[in-house]
Amino acid sequence: MPVLISPAEREYIINGVDHNIRADGRGRLDYRQIVIETGLIPQASGSARCRLGEGTDVLVGVNVEVGQVDMEGDDEVIRERKSKRGRVICNVECSPIASQQFAGRGAEDFNNELTQTLDRVLNGPQGGLNLEKLCIIPGAECWVVNIDALILDYAGNLLDMVFITTRAALHNTKVPKTIITKTEDGLEFDFSDDMEDAERIEGWENVPIAVTLSKIGSRHIVDATPLEELTVDARLLVAVNKNGKICGVQKGGSGSIEPSLLNEMIQTGGTIGQHVIQKLDEQLEREEKETSKKIVRNESVGKLGFFAAI
Repeated sequence: MPVLISPAEREYIINGVDHNIRADGRGRLDYRQIVIETGLIPQASGSARCRLGEGTDVLVGVNVEVGQVDMEGDDEVIRERKSKRGRVICNVECSPIASQQFAGRGAEDFNNELTQTLDRVLNGPQGGLNLEKLCIIPGAECWVVNIDALILDYAGNLLDMVFITTRAALHNTKVPKTIITKTEDGLEFDFSDDMEDAERIEGWENVPIAVTLSKIGSRHIVDATPLEELTVDARLLVAVNKNGKICGVQKGGSGSIEPSLLNEMIQTGGTIGQHVIQKLDEQLEREEKETSKKIVRNESVGKLGFFAAI
């Protein structure tokens, strides 16, 4: 059953946004508090869990395994480039208990949309990860980075949280050191058993996050709640990295966005995204130091709370 909103509620939300006072007390460009935990899945190469306010809850596990390089494609140049790169495979699933709208067949389309968006950014030219460093033997074996995200609870702003949690999980991911030797039959490889030799995936720090800007009335907001999402005319996803560089833009919703407002929303997304990544990295660095002091890896739980007001 679709969630409905009354005309009075809609008017209340639009007027609040227009006056920069939202129902929960935030301004138009304020995020709810984000709580981050890393290293929650012992069997995974890396993992993270992020909770947004009292609602949206996302768990991401990263598994790194050896696989075949991707040699598909009609263009020889593309195949040659792929033969020297590792692979990233994304999968996002919404738990049916997270929200009514995730029950039944409707969840499949939603899962596909979230998966394709994450995959398009991470495998794009501005995805951040150095895929060439993940190649073990060109044309043969490579590291395959499997990213699995599970939506545990829903209270709006899913895409932003999926990207933030994925970035935190990649920070927590370690890849075993690869030892390559030449033999009469060609190249062979082995791995170091010492996990202290393992390293993070090169370029993880350049992985972008998403900032979803929602147009309500003549204004736009970030981190929309479920009720606010019901009043959205159009939304704009802006993928941005730690340097504030725009790595991708995707428009959603049936409404239009005026050119002048579009430019403003893109600039706002870049500024807010850079601020969010700075706070996220500060927390991840703090947590890592606390964990190393305790010796027990991933024991500590970090919290990140901030408001990205511009």
